[in-house]
Amino acid sequence: MNLFAAIDIGGTAIKYGVVTQEGKVLCQKKIPTEAYHGGCILMQKVIHLVEELQSEYPTIEGIGVSTAGQVNPIDGSILFATETLPGWTGMEVSAILQKHFNLPVQVENDVNAAALGEAWQGAGKQAKNFLCLTIGTGIGGAIVLDDQLYRGEKGIAAEFGHIPIVPDGRPCTCGNKGCFEQYASTTALVREVQSIVQQKEIDGRWIFQQAQLGNQQCQEAIDQWVKNIAIGLTTLTYIFNPSLIVIGGGISAQGESLMQQIQEHLQEMLMPSFYKGLKVRSASCGNTAGMLGAVYSLLMRKKLNQCNYSIIQ
Repeated sequence: MNLFAAIDIGGTAIKYGVVTQEGKVLCQKKIPTEAYHGGCILMQKVIHLVEELQSEYPTIEGIGVSTAGQVNPIDGSILFATETLPGWTGMEVSAILQKHFNLPVQVENDVNAAALGEAWQGAGKQAKNFLCLTIGTGIGGAIVLDDQLYRGEKGIAAEFGHIPIVPDGRPCTCGNKGCFEQYASTTALVREVQSIVQQKEIDGRWIFQQAQLGNQQCQEAIDQWVKNIAIGLTTLTYIFNPSLIVIGGGISAQGESLMQQIQEHLQEMLMPSFYKGLKVRSASCGNTAGMLGAVYSLLMRKKLNQCNYSIIQ
């Protein structure tokens, strides 16, 4: 059995485990990222986690890494990471792991990895052309065209969260105003409800629970938020003409009823020729999507012989 170590690095937690060549997750674990210690300590932690997996599964043949931040798809280094992962920018993740373990390594952006995981074993399994969005603190994106991940000129395509949808709108962390994620992320929904109910300690789950209990203010905020999501998806649909849009992140916990609401708004906004056949689905791989996608990316690059797996001495 061909086994691969999978590491999924997020700002809050690192999920890690072992995945087979057939896409079966043999084990999955989770520890706090503790990113405040800095990039070098985080890199050492990743090495320790792979060593832990090797002690349990000595026949591991490669390492797939999913990580927040912009990743150089050629050499597996971090082009840019926000202060969510301080000191991570510039980290030569692939080179360090190859040198330490003498194994092939593939490093992938977290949303790209999630899309590949869904394409391999999840909601995108039967789709040749689909978009994947993660809606949570912000909005991340990935593009699959003709069964291939589209990366763009510099490998950092699909920054969907920063598509402007409101001229001179709310300031965004990117420095622009009116970006998609300022109106359609879970953070945006929480901010809107906080301004209405004057209550600080709330989250997306609380808002949906209140709406189900008949809270009209929460329901109205959700309705507008869903419309905002559909506005951004309308733009993306006109550009890419996908057969499927897969939505993950915290929003996916609300299930297919919310996806149906989004789809209904899309039907109203899109020209019939673009809407015909378009499906909106929740991501189905859950917490394993990033791990699966990281390993799948490794397998694809190895199969296509597009990555140099020579070991750095």
